[in-house]
Formats: sequence, C-alpha cells, structure tokens
Amino acid sequence: MSAPHGHNDSVDIVVVTGMSGSGKSTALAALEDDGYYCIDNLPSALVVRFVELCNNTNEGMTRVALGLDCRDESYTDAWPRIRSTLEDAGHRVTVIFVTASDDVLLRRFSETRRPHPGDHGLGLEEALAQERESLSMLSDSADINLDTSDTNVHELKANIAHALGSRAHSKGPALTVKSFGFRHGPATDADLVFDVRFVPNPYFVDELKPLSGLDEAVSTFVLERADCSNFLVQLVSMLSFLLPRYAEEGKAYITIAIGCTGGRHRSVAIAEELVRRLSEEGYAGRVRHRDIDRNYQ
Repeated sequence: MSAPHGHNDSVDIVVVTGMSGSGKSTALAALEDDGYYCIDNLPSALVVRFVELCNNTNEGMTRVALGLDCRDESYTDAWPRIRSTLEDAGHRVTVIFVTASDDVLLRRFSETRRPHPGDHGLGLEEALAQERESLSMLSDSADINLDTSDTNVHELKANIAHALGSRAHSKGPALTVKSFGFRHGPATDADLVFDVRFVPNPYFVDELKPLSGLDEAVSTFVLERADCSNFLVQLVSMLSFLLPRYAEEGKAYITIAIGCTGGRHRSVAIAEELVRRLSEEGYAGRVRHRDIDRNYQ
C-alpha cells in the first residue's frame, strides 16, 4: 500500500543537547548547513507533535535537528519516554551531547559576559555544577559525545559531519585519532588514550628533530621499530574487538588519543598509521594532530 500524499516514511531526527556554553548553537548551525531543518529550545512537550507534523508535511521535512537544554527544566526526565515514542513510530533518533571542561566554560562565559541560563542567584560555578549533574544521564546515553574544550568552531562542525556521515557508511563508530604531547596537557576529549613514549624519540636525532611525523624519514624511523610494529598490531587487534561492541551499545563516535612527549614526531606518525590500518578494517577514521606545530624546545 503506498504512502498517502505528503507522508514521509520516517524522519531523521538529530537532538543537540549538552552544557551551556559548550557550542550547541554552533552544532545546530552545522546541521542547518547540512540541510537539516533546525529549531533551538523547542519545549520537550512539543517534540513528538512537531515530528508528527514533519512526517505528514509535503515539504520534504525528513531531516530535523532540535536543540534541547536546561532552559526546559522538564526535558531531562521526559527525554527517555520521548525518544522511545519517536523510535517506536519508526523515526531515526541521534543524540549529540556537547560538553567542555568547567575551566573552559567559565572562561567562555566570562569572555562573552552572558549569564548562564540556570544561574538564578547561584553563581556561575554552582550553576554549571548543577547543570552537569542534571545532564549526566543524557551524557551517558548519547549516541555522540563531543568535547569542545580544545576544539574550534570549524573542528566542531567537521566532527559532527564526520560522526553523522560515518553512521551510514562505516561498520562501527566514527573514529578520530588524535596525536598530542603530554607536555602540553592531557587529551581531555579522548575515550581511549595510548602512551607511545616507549618508542625512541626522533627529537634526539639531529636530522630528524626539525621534521615531524608527517615526514617520511621520521615515519620510517618510528614505524620500523620492532616494538612500535608489535604495538600497532596489538592495538588494531584490540580495537577490532572493542569497536563493534561500542557500536552495539549505541556509541557512534570514538576519539582515540596517541600521546608522546611533544606531540610532533612519534604520536603523529603512529596516529597516521593507525588510521590507515583501521580503514583497511572497514572503519571510517580521520586524524588530527593537536600539537604538531607547537614549539617545545
């Protein structure tokens, strides 16, 4: 039996939620640029009805993105029921949870001088603490968690496009493999962190010191070490075991961090090689080098 005129089979729904000041508006803008019909701060009581209207319109509203946050105090409790209702009706639901560290959020609110929506005389730090606690369940159950503490606007948009695109074309979670230097601080947004400082450091080889892990001479120096080769074989084997299981639990986006001392030589070469090997296993991965251009002399 054919669908009635103006009726879609289902609606692709992306919900953007998370901490105030973390970049939810930027995330919605990225989705709008990608063709989603976006509404920010739609009351949770109207979500199901709104999706029904989208599903029955003849305007082709098959992709919608909704911004939900603490301005609607009821949505954290109501969301599991709302999601079940939508999915039972045959719609696809993806939840993106955007967050950042407290230090970064405090700095952003200070720079913009905008009030926190939950600061009703509590003070900013207490408002952030209460918001993080109230959103913990949503964070744990989100399909995609994005930490913007060390991410600019363009990178956030790219992360969203990568994560959503990979859900349709990859056999597992979308992967970002990030190289970093422990000297410049931890990789706070990583789901998995691996320390490769056991590999001899090209920094102490005069002809390699000014180069990076993107240069063939450095890459060869690092990757041809027996310990490094064995590490990569075992790491790919472990990830081949883990990633399908993460996918079964609904995790759509994974950040794997590879750290060395300065983030310029060993971690860069190994991150590039890891993405290459994982792509051969059918996983959609991309690489980001956080500290490759830092001066750590």
